[in-house]
Amino acid sequence: MNVPNKITISRILMIPIFLIIMVVPFDWGNVTILGADMPVTHLVGALIFIIASCTDWVDGYYARKYNLVTNLGKFLDPLADKLLVSAALIVLVELGMAPSWIVIIIISREFAVTGLRLVLAGQGEVVAANMLGKIKTWTQIIAISALLLHNILFEMMSIPFADLALWVALFFTVWSGLDYFIKNKEPFIHSK
Repeated sequence: MNVPNKITISRILMIPIFLIIMVVPFDWGNVTILGADMPVTHLVGALIFIIASCTDWVDGYYARKYNLVTNLGKFLDPLADKLLVSAALIVLVELGMAPSWIVIIIISREFAVTGLRLVLAGQGEVVAANMLGKIKTWTQIIAISALLLHNILFEMMSIPFADLALWVALFFTVWSGLDYFIKNKEPFIHSK
């Protein structure tokens, strides 16, 4: 297993740590940063999420720079993204920080695209994420980070950046999902 794939697996392994920090009722007190008051566990969980998310860029950069792109990496990288994002979104719903209907749409798209990837893989085709899919992932990461950080940078200005970012993520999630199915419709056209 090459280094980029190991980095991707490390992202997957950070998910349980993130979940434990966010949902187990630890009481580490609160912290106020730039006018936003939040539990220390939310700050720690947000930092774990952000670090895990940044490994997405690191593994991709490393794989491309050193010509280490593999089919395993093409499969694991989007899977790791989906697992991390889904876990964080479900936590945000549990904490009352994200509307469940938006989270359901986002996670449903992820399941649908994963299903399509499996169908394509069954036909011997492994499809890497395209630019629209990468934009979708990063808008989701920005929205989740802002929500986990309690809109920290924009709280003093009363700008609902985190909520707006979630709407942008929803838009790119739906758009990229439709785009993915339109570009890969062959299995459905020729199925019996």
